[in-house]
This record gives sequence, C-alpha cells and structure tokens, in this order.
Amino acid sequence: MFDNFPLWPAAASSHAFWEDVLYIFLIVVCVAMTLLIFTAVAVFATKYRRRHGREATQIEGSLLLEIGWTVIPLGIMMVMFVGGAVLYFQMRTPPRDAAEVYVVAKQWMWKLQHTEGQREINELHVPIGRDIRLIMTSQDVIHSFYVPAFRIKMDVIPGRYTTMWFRATKTGTYHLFCAQYCGTMHSGMIGQVVVMEPNDYQAWMSGGAVAGSLAQNGQQLFQQFGCSTCHRFDVQGRGPNLMGLFEKPVQLDDGRTVTADEDYIRESIVNSQAKVVSGFARPSIMPVFQGQVSEEQLNALVAYVKSLAPAPTGQAGTPELKNPGTEPQSPK
Repeated sequence: MFDNFPLWPAAASSHAFWEDVLYIFLIVVCVAMTLLIFTAVAVFATKYRRRHGREATQIEGSLLLEIGWTVIPLGIMMVMFVGGAVLYFQMRTPPRDAAEVYVVAKQWMWKLQHTEGQREINELHVPIGRDIRLIMTSQDVIHSFYVPAFRIKMDVIPGRYTTMWFRATKTGTYHLFCAQYCGTMHSGMIGQVVVMEPNDYQAWMSGGAVAGSLAQNGQQLFQQFGCSTCHRFDVQGRGPNLMGLFEKPVQLDDGRTVTADEDYIRESIVNSQAKVVSGFARPSIMPVFQGQVSEEQLNALVAYVKSLAPAPTGQAGTPELKNPGTEPQSPK
C-alpha cells in the first residue's frame, strides 16, 4: 500500500509488518489524545469562561469517570508495552539455524563475509525466506547498520560484537545506510542488500574464487599464530581446551561464570588477561593479540573456535569443522 509513498519504504522482512502496525498504532493514539485534549481545553474554556454574576460551584466527582480515565489509558499503554516487548524479544532472539554473515564497518564502507567464505563490499546477497544473523564490529568509530525496508538498525561498535537478524520476504535490491554520523564521508557510506530466489542465490554463491570457508581460514591462522601449541585437542595443554567451547559456561579464576559467546572468544584473543579461566595461572601466559590481528582475522578465528565440535566418545580429540564438505585437519 505504501510502496510508492516516499516517506514509507517497502516492507520486505518478517519484522516489517508488525513494526509498522505498532508504529501506526502509536501515531493514531498520539494524534487522538492530542485532538481530545485540545478540544476539551477549547470547549471548557468557552463554556466555563468567567462571566459577570456567575459564581463557581462545587462539582462532585464520579467514581465511574475516575475508573474510566484510569483503566482506559492504562490498557492503551499496556498494548504499547506488550507489543513493543514482544517485537523486541523477537528481534533480539535469532533462530538457532540462522545463516551467519560477519560484518566489519570502517570509514567509509561495509565489508561482509559469509561463513562459506564469499566476501562482499557494500553489498549483501541473501536468499529469500532464509534467516540471516549479522555479527558486526567496527574497525574505527561507531557506525550503524540500517536497512529501512527490513525495519532493522543496530549500532556497530569498535572492540566488541553486536548482532541482529532478519528474514527477507521479497526479492529485490534494498538500500543499506550508516545511520550513525561517522565522519566527513558519512553520507557516502551506503550499500545495498540483494534478496534473491534460492536457486539464483546458490548460483551466485558458486561463482567466483573462494579461498576456503571462514572457519578454514581461521584454522590456518590458529596454526600460523601458534595457538595449537597451548590449546591442545588430545590432552590438556597450557591453555584451555577449545573443543565444544562455544555457548558453554566458563568458570573464571575470580569466581564468575560467563558464557563463551562470540564476544568472549574475541576478547580472549585480543586481551587474554581480561578473563582468565579457573585453574590457569594469572597473568595468563597467552600473549595479547590486540593490534596484531585485523578484524577480518579475528572473525575467522572466532568462526573456527565456534566450529570445533567435541570429539566422539573414546576417540582422541580432533578439531572437526561443522562446515559440511570440508576435511578437518588436526593442528600440529
């Protein structure tokens, strides 16, 4: 209905319809309350204006009226609250099987990499009807990933990951903007999201040279930086065993328990002293890699650690990538 209305972008994601419904409801309530209040002020000011010979009289309250103007606004506010809360939790809880794309923002471009290895700059190709989870970080200042047609926006912050997800419902090409002022070329930090039919998307994924998946690239870096020297997979090494670590609770030496999510893995790489695992000496013997690895390399290392599956019972631990069709290689 609003596709050709310049102030109302197309709705092309699973979030868009209900966000629009909630937004329109808020606008209608605000306009209605504004008109009601100003109308009441005008009517009362005219009807009960000061006149010669008229004296004010006491007006007794009405219990029904008091209950009405308490319960009705409360009900309207609860609709806003519940609707907003449901939408928020839906948007902040990506499906477990969502495809992942790593995003690195920098002045003034978007660098994206699919877990299969395909890289893009200022473009994101996705299939229609597939849940997509974006894992984002910034190389310099705060940016904001904003796709109006999907009704999604999330700040992209240096030094940590922020995530969001969407499911495109219409094929086409949609605008991608940076919605956070990030410098003199902020207005030029634009791109596009291309939503394709599944067959077209598979053809696009098959085209072009890809030097291994993101996890495979991370495995090479894991060996290159000598991580396998301490993080052993067959016996306990000088560092924690990383097999099956992702999304598991980790006991720290200060008594806290944290979840090994992407942020924890990233922080443990760039600043190994921040969270030392219980049972290992402080300060940690692991070097600090802050400034020694790029954001793209960090993404690859995080993807590799996430891909490590626990070894089958009764077999020596061997890092096994979750990516189908790849042959796992044991770190030396």
